[in-house]
Amino acid sequence: MIDAAFLLAAFIGGLSAAAVRLPPLVGFLVAGFALNALGYDKTPLLELLSNTGVTLLLFTIGLKLDVRTLLRHDVWGSASLHMLGSTLLLMSLLSLFKWLGLGLLAEAGWPTLALLGFALSFSSTVFVVKVLEKRSETQTAYGRLAIGVLIMQDIFAVLFITASTGELPSPWALGLLLLIPAAPALRRLLDQLGHGEMQLLFGLLLALVLGYALFEAVGVKGDLGALVIGLLLAPHPAAQALARSMFNIKELLLVGFFLGIGLTAMPDASHLGMALALVAVLPLKSLLYQWIFMRFPMRLRTSVLATLSLSNYSEFGLIVGAIAVSTGWLSGEWLVILSLAVALSFGSSAMINGASESIYRWLEPRLPKRDPSRLAASDRPIEVGDAEAVVLGMGRIGRSVYRRLQKVYGLRVLGIDSNPSSVKLLLERGFNVLEGDAVDSDFWDKLLMSPDVQMVVLAMPHHAGNLVALKQLRSRAFPGRITAVVEFPEEIEPIRELGANAVFHVYDEAGRALADSAAEEAGISPLSRQLG
Repeated sequence: MIDAAFLLAAFIGGLSAAAVRLPPLVGFLVAGFALNALGYDKTPLLELLSNTGVTLLLFTIGLKLDVRTLLRHDVWGSASLHMLGSTLLLMSLLSLFKWLGLGLLAEAGWPTLALLGFALSFSSTVFVVKVLEKRSETQTAYGRLAIGVLIMQDIFAVLFITASTGELPSPWALGLLLLIPAAPALRRLLDQLGHGEMQLLFGLLLALVLGYALFEAVGVKGDLGALVIGLLLAPHPAAQALARSMFNIKELLLVGFFLGIGLTAMPDASHLGMALALVAVLPLKSLLYQWIFMRFPMRLRTSVLATLSLSNYSEFGLIVGAIAVSTGWLSGEWLVILSLAVALSFGSSAMINGASESIYRWLEPRLPKRDPSRLAASDRPIEVGDAEAVVLGMGRIGRSVYRRLQKVYGLRVLGIDSNPSSVKLLLERGFNVLEGDAVDSDFWDKLLMSPDVQMVVLAMPHHAGNLVALKQLRSRAFPGRITAVVEFPEEIEPIRELGANAVFHVYDEAGRALADSAAEEAGISPLSRQLG
């Protein structure tokens, strides 16, 4: 049974962070340090929950990822260059700290400095994906770039862990290649399971058994196995639904991960000072990301926002540090420092990413201009054409809105969706649809240049995305009508306060339409008509 203090501390920490408009995960980190100060230690159950949460996170990343993303030269190229460049950069800075006489580095040799530089070169997969999911931006151009870089870094970490332990995978690991021809059978089975508890159970079975346990059994890191299984299922149309069904359980289990960082060890003043010094040099790591991204054909917004999202240290740095401590390559103090540096970097990164759009708008005129004709196809400005109505979010509701506006009202409709797989499928079905990011200020500048657009319908699946889109529209004094769809009653008022002309609650409207249809079929007139 998990200690009640852990649940209470996590809840209070998350609530306090939300109250000051920080992501709850920052509160969970603080809660972990508070529990540590009170004398609590990690428990086997907390470790299990934490590891399971990370495994499910990587599985859901795989479900949402097009494997071709990893083969793009801007992904593997930038990840490789940054890993090498940031390791050398951080190694040089640590050498400077040693020269300046920082006590903890006084006895550090070149191998120690190189190992610390490597550990600090990673960015956090858990943190970045949680931030992107919260903002509904995992499928945006910069979100796909950031996740691709993170997965490449995860692969580098797995290679390091394998090499450092001196244990090669079992020869049976070659049998894992049989998963590739077996993938179609797994997808067909997913077809048969519907959308209930069997789908969720199947997802857990794939992630934890076929992924984690099978890969561990043949000497390959289990987290990588969960990611691979997710990738094999990603082409299936139900993969997104499976990822959504696992969202809440994965989020809850990850609370244990963030608590665990704080519970790793209790820092003293010297540890805190060294961790603050590491956080102070984090902007240099970020500048290196930006410089490398600008070597590739992508928009400034894509490079800047990907850089800001990756501006943190990683939980993999803790894993690398723990292995180094266990083998005697580092002193135990460095694990405390790395834990604190990771936690502090999460807090600073959360604040920076909360203002990422504003930062980009400030930086954009100060950075070298990019020639649109030389950008990658997915990053070029969109052409709106002569659309009279725009539907943002082409899920089930968005598609229904699109069809009715087109067929019943005769409008020229443009659908916008950030998921390239969905866009491709809809284009094949004859929809006029483009890939676009609703929280992209450049997108709105381009979209609203068209004088023909009379209305915008916000039908994105996440409330946060609709709010951002509404702010973008209002900040540009859009003269047309704005209608938004919400899932929960408490989302109605914030949408109205931002100036939406009409707000529709999905379940209320569905119930009303069903009641009207039932009454009409039964020949019953509305009371107003009866009284009249």
